[in-house]
Amino acid sequence: MMRILRQFFPVLCLCAAGRADVTLAPLFQDHAVLQRDKALPVWGRADAGEQVTVSFKGQQVSTTTEANGRWRVTLAAVPASAEPAKLVVTGKNTVTIRDVVVGEVWLASGQSNMEWPVRMAQDAAGEIAAANNPLLRHLTVGHNVAATPAETVKTSGWQAATPETAGEFTAIGYFFGRDLQRRLGVPVGIIDSSWGGTAIEVWMSDDALRSTAAFPAINARWQKDLAEFPARLKNYPLEQEAWKKGEEHAQATHAKNPVPWPRVPVGPGTPYAPSGLFNGMIAPLQPGALRGILWYQGEANWMHPEEYAELFPALIRSWRTGWGQGDVPFYFVQLANYAVPNDPTFRAWARLREAQTQALLLRATDMAVTIDIGEAKDIHPRNKQEVARRLALIAKAETYGIPGDFAGPVFERATPEGRALRVHFSHAATGLISYNLPVQSLELAGADRRFFPASGKIEHGTLLVTAPGVKAPVAVRYAWSNAPVANLYNGAGLPAAPFRSDLW
Repeated sequence: MMRILRQFFPVLCLCAAGRADVTLAPLFQDHAVLQRDKALPVWGRADAGEQVTVSFKGQQVSTTTEANGRWRVTLAAVPASAEPAKLVVTGKNTVTIRDVVVGEVWLASGQSNMEWPVRMAQDAAGEIAAANNPLLRHLTVGHNVAATPAETVKTSGWQAATPETAGEFTAIGYFFGRDLQRRLGVPVGIIDSSWGGTAIEVWMSDDALRSTAAFPAINARWQKDLAEFPARLKNYPLEQEAWKKGEEHAQATHAKNPVPWPRVPVGPGTPYAPSGLFNGMIAPLQPGALRGILWYQGEANWMHPEEYAELFPALIRSWRTGWGQGDVPFYFVQLANYAVPNDPTFRAWARLREAQTQALLLRATDMAVTIDIGEAKDIHPRNKQEVARRLALIAKAETYGIPGDFAGPVFERATPEGRALRVHFSHAATGLISYNLPVQSLELAGADRRFFPASGKIEHGTLLVTAPGVKAPVAVRYAWSNAPVANLYNGAGLPAAPFRSDLW
């Protein structure tokens, strides 16, 4: 929890005041991976009016620094290459970036399940020992909260995957990148910009956030947090101490700790400030060339799914605008099954999952379903390999045009057949499969809107759903709860997405 309070303060400029040194944006460091087959923006700072020349792979492009000290050039697209090259930037001084390769670059962002490192994933020891790939590289963006869009941010530097480094890589990003690198045979770079426990609004630009109908409510909550912050900050150490004493007593008596976990103070400089992480951890990366974006976030917004349905598409649109590369592929993870301990409805995460699907209305988006591989009592499922595999299946099919199944059954429609509803799916050409048990977590309701447990019979790629207590069904739901048992798949072994046919 102390990590949540840790702050990485933004560097206010890329060069020290009064110095003539040319400097570069944080993406351009030794061992960098640059995006193939796309125009390559390169940017940084120097003295006002200084001429800056960038040289890379036979290209030389020059510009004159603006009055504010910023400069930017755009190199022509280059093909993939594992041959180490130098990127040289010359002004009044010369900066040489070494061992630069060209391949596929993906940004991995979100909260803790994206930040979760390889060393804490399933079979961590074996995965780390096997990590030996100089063409799979990783850049960790340091935690950084900023009040306005920052120009730079501290990073780990680009690191090749080795047993010494891979343990700290984002697990999903690493396994995704490994899959792509093996299949494509080109260098792959993963940029990890994530922070556990953070809500979507902190990852949105101020303009994007203010453009949504959800902004007034978000701002009202933030103003309340600001007003309470001094007292909360003062009391937080006392609350932590009380919790520790309660925990010691609980362990000694084999009872439950009566003291609730103290809520982390929310206020200025914390990662809960609206737009704070966009400013500090996304803006410094734009407009670096990349192939696509991976996103795993939503757990922190479960109490306001109606807001998320608007915020998530707004984030995608604004990020794409900031990168200026058109409809950059944006692939995200739908929340896994988890028994939210403080949700009396048992359905809040189901609604958040539904809100996530609103992003699928945007071009070049897709969703990895994980309803079957979560851990009901742990918000951080360890099987990051399968999550990454499903994301990679999407990328290979949708981005790289490699044939193959990439999605499980998706609800299309439900048609009445006497006392049953017949459910039709897309992505079910390979058939439907129910592993081990009959199809679980089905519900039917009649016009009275009362749902009853139901059973399903698989027939020719459809599902015939009935319930003894429902004579004239009008609505069907599957896996529509926080932690359902979800066991419906297609023939490719990919899970059906949770669904409901009603809008109640």
